[in-house]
Amino acid sequence: MELAVYNISGKKTDKKVKLSKSVFEMDPNNHAIYLDVKQYLANQRQGTHKSKERGEITGSTRKIKKQKGTGTARAGSIKNPLFRSGGRVFGPQPRDYSFKLNKKLKKVARASALSTMAKSKSITVLEDFSFDSPKTKEYLNMLSNLEMTGKKTLLVLNAPNNNIYLSSRNLDRTNVTTAANLNTYQIMNAGNILMLESSVKEIENSLS
Repeated sequence: MELAVYNISGKKTDKKVKLSKSVFEMDPNNHAIYLDVKQYLANQRQGTHKSKERGEITGSTRKIKKQKGTGTARAGSIKNPLFRSGGRVFGPQPRDYSFKLNKKLKKVARASALSTMAKSKSITVLEDFSFDSPKTKEYLNMLSNLEMTGKKTLLVLNAPNNNIYLSSRNLDRTNVTTAANLNTYQIMNAGNILMLESSVKEIENSLS
């Protein structure tokens, strides 16, 4: 698959990029994508939820009424889960939601996600560029020139660029990452992927 290379003015250049079949034209493994996205979202959870059980409730331990003769059920503690402000039965406890996946499976998942985006023609290759200073207006102009204003976009850089990152930070529906940090969730969550020429080779080297 060959894609034309655009500049930030939205115009086609004379250059073309040939995408690797093993990364951008493979038969997508949907289950691998599901597992990788599930792991990413699970790893984002803090897992600090906590509710008090009856042993952790502050309250008197005396028997609140006599055992028999009241006409109601027997009760021995104000901390009983059946009472208002009592302890909770089997409530949430702090836990770690993260789990591990094989590196090979994660590679298959990323390549499958990229192949899915390439098949839907949602990948655009850009000439390598940089901004002299952080300016959100310049980033907005670039999106406008590419007819992607208001669309969900992911820009993939070859290496960290602080000026580009700061220019996009305040914009909704935009995300900037590097080829080394690109993950399956970001790919599938983006409506359009913008890749720098240099980042394409970096992605192919890491996944092929």
